[in-house]
Amino acid sequence: MTPKSGTSQGGRFEDIRLLSGHGRYTDETAPADALVAVFLRAPVAHATISLDGLEEARTMPGVADILTAAEIRAEGIDPDLPATLVKGGASPPRPALAEGRVRHVGEAIACVVATSRAAALDAAEAIALDFEELPAKLDLAEGGAPLHEEAPENRAYTFRAGAWDAAEAGLEAAAHRLSFEIADHRVICNPMEPRAAWAGWTEGRLHVCLGGQNVWWIKSRLAAWFSVPESQVRVTIPDVGGGFGTRAMFYPEYPVLALAARRLGRPVRWASDRSETMLTDAGARDLVSTVEMGFDAQKRLTAYRVRNLSNLGAYNSQFGQGIQCGNFSRVLTGVYDVQDAAMETVGIYTNTTPTDAYRGAGRPEAIYALERAMDQAARVFGEDPASFRRRSMIRPDQLPYATATGESYDVGDFPGILDALCKKADLDGFEARRAASEAKGRLRGIGLVTYIEAILGAPDETTTVEFTQEGRVRLYVGTQSAGQGHETVHARLLEARTGIPAHAVDVVMGDSDLIAKGGGTGGSRSVTVQAMVTDRAGEMMEAAFASFLAAELGVPEDALTFEDGRFRAEGSNAAPDLMEAARMARAAGRGDLLKHTATATLPGRSFPNGAHAAEVEVDPETGDVSLLSYKVVDDFGTLIDPVLAIGQVHGGVAQGVGQALMERAAHDEEGQALAVTFMDYAMPRAYDLPMIEFSQRPIPSPRNPVGMKGCGEAGTVGAIAAVSNAVQDALWARGVRNAQMPFTASRVWAMLQEAAGSGDS
Repeated sequence: MTPKSGTSQGGRFEDIRLLSGHGRYTDETAPADALVAVFLRAPVAHATISLDGLEEARTMPGVADILTAAEIRAEGIDPDLPATLVKGGASPPRPALAEGRVRHVGEAIACVVATSRAAALDAAEAIALDFEELPAKLDLAEGGAPLHEEAPENRAYTFRAGAWDAAEAGLEAAAHRLSFEIADHRVICNPMEPRAAWAGWTEGRLHVCLGGQNVWWIKSRLAAWFSVPESQVRVTIPDVGGGFGTRAMFYPEYPVLALAARRLGRPVRWASDRSETMLTDAGARDLVSTVEMGFDAQKRLTAYRVRNLSNLGAYNSQFGQGIQCGNFSRVLTGVYDVQDAAMETVGIYTNTTPTDAYRGAGRPEAIYALERAMDQAARVFGEDPASFRRRSMIRPDQLPYATATGESYDVGDFPGILDALCKKADLDGFEARRAASEAKGRLRGIGLVTYIEAILGAPDETTTVEFTQEGRVRLYVGTQSAGQGHETVHARLLEARTGIPAHAVDVVMGDSDLIAKGGGTGGSRSVTVQAMVTDRAGEMMEAAFASFLAAELGVPEDALTFEDGRFRAEGSNAAPDLMEAARMARAAGRGDLLKHTATATLPGRSFPNGAHAAEVEVDPETGDVSLLSYKVVDDFGTLIDPVLAIGQVHGGVAQGVGQALMERAAHDEEGQALAVTFMDYAMPRAYDLPMIEFSQRPIPSPRNPVGMKGCGEAGTVGAIAAVSNAVQDALWARGVRNAQMPFTASRVWAMLQEAAGSGDS
């Protein structure tokens, strides 16, 4: 399937609705008679706890109910939340409401339900939380007093991938061997819309509405938690103000709200404020990697090994164990031809908010470690970073390429992408620009990154195309928009395949009653899997309408063709499109032709790839870093809507720049978060970013019918290392040899002072 030249172009269909204030977000959809919930949360990182004054709080004006772990168990429910484990991973309980002990600041202890938020807050403040504080484990290391009996050394798992013995032998045999330690600090996702949810029961059936990324995952978990058939649970997701992975989790608040609604026989709503969101949404990244590299006499990479320690926080979050394991391993060796490669990661429990998926989910972390190390190696060897990388790259004639960790890269031209980036970034003119900066007393640096990432998520998808009485088409999809433009791109996919005008298509998503099955949104899967299943739906509609139209037009069925969105037959002047065919079918009483459901499965994973170049200037007097330019050359395969793809790259780069230059979720020595508002957690604003210049050198993937590769996370996968390498390049001449992000002014200034004091400069 390839997009037709007549495909609708222009702005996103949903923009007018969203930008004019007509979006419908979770808290706006709650029933008018819904009660309001607030959560009493842990004020300390680690303590044994008890609650006093519950009965008095229950009698306060407006209070309808107060739930603790005891009330959950009294209802015959196991309060623990599920999580996906790696092989051999520890599985300590994570109660929806804390039982006798809290393990991170912000952990939910009790849920107060009242007629108003003010009444609920008053009652929550009246509850006496008695606690005996315990030492907080915050170091990213094995050992210490255990947080869980199931993990006596605070080790959640030890995971290995790749050719471990071969990597060891390759490192031993290398002509040159280098080692680097690379930190990847914790960040907070911070979607524009804080988390919210409401729940209600009707005739024994549960309805939960939330801002999420997958209705079916939440539906199945709710059904299991309440021990009811999935048919008794409906989950809906309205407009969502930002997803980025952190919206996908089965958070503790959702089942607790549902239980409160069942106990009270009334809907219950909850909406977090910004600080509550920052304390309780899953954190991200937070690992330290030790990278070992072996090179032959020609300085070509021949062996690669990574050992890292990964902070899981206090509990296993939904996908938390797998992020720095399987996800990291998929792109362990990036675009380089190195078979003697392996990784080991150890997950550590600490008294911090659990960590989980955030844009890229393991792939940015792997590429960051690899590309920081490749850049450092080039500097140690005194080589040009581009030429140094090119020497070790997988050549186009080696594809498909089997990696040391079992992945199969499909297609690509990695050296060609790098060459295009070098030209776009004017590498030849950089030294002149550096000299101009030095003349002004500034330090200038350029950072390169070559990256590859793997499309993740469920490979299968279901879609339904329904022709309506009003002459429009409803397209039911199993993915979920959180602002990416799905209403536009899915309609255009249908137009590209069938000729049905995109402006006549209403995209329906986010309702488990209307769509029986779907894979949700995550891992850059949405457009690729939807394109595949839309292609299958198009085939089904062609075949179904062909028989009907042949009879209507009085021609043999095998004489009928479907081209450019119309049915044609030799000897007939009629050339109905699918909309006209549907009207004819309705008039003929053929309702069976008006709704078509298709399922399909991706035959293989595709691998977006590209290269980034960032250029920065550093003021050595203050440590301030300015990002001067940012260039991207990507291979996303076929693009249905280039404008939407560019938007995804811009957003991903902005999040990577934020982590590299300013964002950091830090804690004090007692486990208190140091940034829980936008007053103290910095994120990039428009003036922090230059124009991000994007270009595409596509090689369509053979593993889906459209040739797509996915673009939702690629910007972040490349940006963190590109900006970091640029800052390191700027600081190198002043003796800074291992610059670690975030590159805030104070940290950069301190690095420069330390280097000056050591005499290395």
